[in-house]
Amino acid sequence: MTLRFHWFLPTTGDSRALVGGGHGMPRGVGRPQPRPGTADQVRPPDIDYLAQIARSAEQLGFEAVLTPTGTWCEDAWLVTAALLRETSRLKFLVAFRPGFVSPTLAAQMAATYQRISRGRLLLNVVTGGESAEQRRFGDHLPHAERYARTDEFLTIVRGAWTGEPFDFKGEHYHVEGALVARPPEPRPLLYFGGSSQAAGPVAARHVDVYLTWGEPPDQVAEKIAWIRGLAAEQGRELRFGIRLHTISRDTSAAAWAEAGRLLERLDPAHIEQAQRTLAASESVGQRRMRQLHEKYRKSGAPRDLEIHPGLWAGVGLVRSGAGTALVGSHTEVADLVEQYAQLGIEEFILSGYPHLEEAYWFGEGVLPELRRRGLTGDPLEAQAAV
Repeated sequence: MTLRFHWFLPTTGDSRALVGGGHGMPRGVGRPQPRPGTADQVRPPDIDYLAQIARSAEQLGFEAVLTPTGTWCEDAWLVTAALLRETSRLKFLVAFRPGFVSPTLAAQMAATYQRISRGRLLLNVVTGGESAEQRRFGDHLPHAERYARTDEFLTIVRGAWTGEPFDFKGEHYHVEGALVARPPEPRPLLYFGGSSQAAGPVAARHVDVYLTWGEPPDQVAEKIAWIRGLAAEQGRELRFGIRLHTISRDTSAAAWAEAGRLLERLDPAHIEQAQRTLAASESVGQRRMRQLHEKYRKSGAPRDLEIHPGLWAGVGLVRSGAGTALVGSHTEVADLVEQYAQLGIEEFILSGYPHLEEAYWFGEGVLPELRRRGLTGDPLEAQAAV
C-alpha cells in the first residue's frame, strides 16, 4: 500500500494560535485574539499567503491541498484556479456543496478546470453544513433529504461526464440531455464524508474516496467496515482517507509543549461559546467529534485531551469539523499514521497551526520517515519520471 498525503489551505485565515470557526459557527467564535508580547497574529487568507502554502506543500511532496467551503471561507473554485499558475504538480481538492449549483453546470465547471489544470482537480463533495448556514444559501431541505439530493446530483454529474446525453428525472432534479463539451480526462476523483445512516449509501454508490474525521483507530475501523460492506453490495471498492491536524516535532516533549502552548492561548469564554454552538449541531460526524473531548477536560493540561496514544482532541474545543491532531515526535506520528494505514486508511489530509510552518515540520520530519518504511513514495521523483 502506498499512502497519499495532502495538506490544507486555510481560506478563513491562519495563526500561530488555534483558529476556530467552520461550518455553522458564527463569525468570530473561537477566533484567536493577539496577546501582547506574542506572535499570535491573525494571518488573513490573501492570495499571496495561500500561494506560499501551496508552493511549500508542492515542494515538500504533498500530493494535493484541500480547500474548504463555507460562509467564512474564500470561494474554493476561485482561489484554487488562481493558484494553478503558482504551482506545477500540486493537485487541488476543491470542496463544494451539491445543492447550491446545477449538477450539469458543476460537471461543466469540473471538466473545464480539469483541462486548464492539466488533470489537477479532485472534488470534495460536502452535502451540507448546519441548517442555519444552509438557509443562508437558500437551502431549506432537512438533513436526510440533503443526502438524497446529493445522490441524484452525483448521478447526473457522472452521467454528464460520459460524453453522451444523459437524461434523469428524480425528486430533486430533472435534466434532459445533460452533457459537457468534452469529458474530463482524467475524471476527477470524488471525495466524500458523512457519518449518518443517510450518508453511507451515497458514498457506496458514487465516490472514490470515503473520508472520516480523526477518531480513535477502533472507531475508524468500525466506520471503514460499514462503508466497505455497503460498497460491496454495489459491486464497488473504495479508498479511505482521514482528516487530521498534526503537531510533529523532533522530540515528543517538544510536540506536547506546543500542544500546551496552543491550549494556553485559548480564551475560556471562546471555548464555552464554541461548545454551545457545536452542541446544537445536527451533524452526526460533528457530534462524534465533540464526544471525543467533552469528557476529557479536567485540569486543562494538554494530555487530558489525549484520547488515544498520540491523538489529541484539543483542536475541537473551538473548531468545528476536524478536531483531532497527531501529536508526538516524528517517529511517533509516523507510528500512528502506520496504525491507521493498517486499518485501510490510504489518504491523509493534514493541517496545523500555522499551516505554512506545520507543513514543513511534517514534510521534513514525518514524510522522510514514512518513505524509509516504504509507506509512501516521493511525488517529486514520480513527476520527474513521467
